[in-house]
Amino acid sequence: MPPRVKICCISSREEAATAIKYGAAALGLVGKMPSGPGIITDEAIYSIAQIVPPPIATFLLTSETIAQDIIEHHQKVHTTTIQLVDALPNRDYLTIRERLPHVKLVQVIHVINEDSVEEAIEISQWVDAILLDSGNPSLSVKELGGTGRTHNWQLSRQIRENISIPVFLAGGLHPGNVKQAIETVEPFGVDLCSGVRTEGKLDERKLEAFFKAVGE
Repeated sequence: MPPRVKICCISSREEAATAIKYGAAALGLVGKMPSGPGIITDEAIYSIAQIVPPPIATFLLTSETIAQDIIEHHQKVHTTTIQLVDALPNRDYLTIRERLPHVKLVQVIHVINEDSVEEAIEISQWVDAILLDSGNPSLSVKELGGTGRTHNWQLSRQIRENISIPVFLAGGLHPGNVKQAIETVEPFGVDLCSGVRTEGKLDERKLEAFFKAVGE
């Protein structure tokens, strides 16, 4: 069975409908970030999330790192899922779960080196899925995804083999490399933003090519 596809950086109800038409299983809606593409207002995220039919998942990408701030961000937008793009310093996932029991939690791990493998294994006990992305949260302006770059897929495979929850693979995926990425990592899902866009807008030809490559 081919992996599920999450199309990120959705900016409007029209883009949401287009992504769903081609087969997206999930949509990424980007909240306030220190850097990267696709940022929209919380009002826009709420508006889009309201028209997405089940079972399509809606992911709020939040850069908040304190449990209460994450909860408050979600309460403005009401997505099915929260994608935590930065680390929670206190690992306070239980507070979020208690307050938002029906919301799925997906933690982003920025795959940099072997430490990323250990981090993913540790955090996998608290969340519903791990999303492996390129980026570097240690930079002065945090790079929390949306880089358009690939990373070391062998490390991603190592993570996938060592945790028991679903893994999404992101970072520089496009119609030309997604088949190799899937064969290398064997993820539960793949996630992309710029790889199916032209001048920032969803490109239906690229979407069609991407879904064809995923299904091969």
